[in-house]
Amino acid sequence: MSLNLAILYGSVRTERQGIKAARFMLNTSQARGHTATLIDPLLYPLPLLDKMYKEFKPGQAPRPLQRVADLIIPADGYIIVSGEYNHTIPPALSNVLDHFLEEYFRKPSAIVCYSAGAFGGVRAAMTLRAMLAELGMSSIPSLFPIPHVQDAFQEDGTPADQKFHQKVREFFEELEWYGYALKHARTHHCPRSESSTQSLT
Repeated sequence: MSLNLAILYGSVRTERQGIKAARFMLNTSQARGHTATLIDPLLYPLPLLDKMYKEFKPGQAPRPLQRVADLIIPADGYIIVSGEYNHTIPPALSNVLDHFLEEYFRKPSAIVCYSAGAFGGVRAAMTLRAMLAELGMSSIPSLFPIPHVQDAFQEDGTPADQKFHQKVREFFEELEWYGYALKHARTHHCPRSESSTQSLT
């Protein structure tokens, strides 16, 4: 069985390095037989949040928002690739995530974090865990931290050290377990979450 995975990346900086890690996750997802799409905020630009996707009537969402929704809604799980900005996540990533809510419900997420230094962005990952749980796509227990991201991959996402393939295998196996389990569970009745009635102000 294959999964439909959306990979959400958060940086729009001109010399961004994390995009190479996002491409590595995209390549790995596809190599494992999954349908995968990279949602890059430079390719799918959204305005600063005004109205969430659910607040538009069907067919009336702005075209850029609808393009992202068309990838978010059918996904079975999400891989979030985040750098660390002031101990938290990039604003472009938060902006993309905040445009949606019910569309994420009862689907797993997995956090890939990175930094230019030795700690691999794990402080941002701790912030992200709470956010993803509130959005209804709780993250799997494992993280995939990438220190010195600028040296870790070629531009196309090929890892400089082939050990990355071995390291990422267990990360994907865990995501796949949750993805398959929740995909099956979503075929049965689920109690409605109270948060489904909430919207940002």
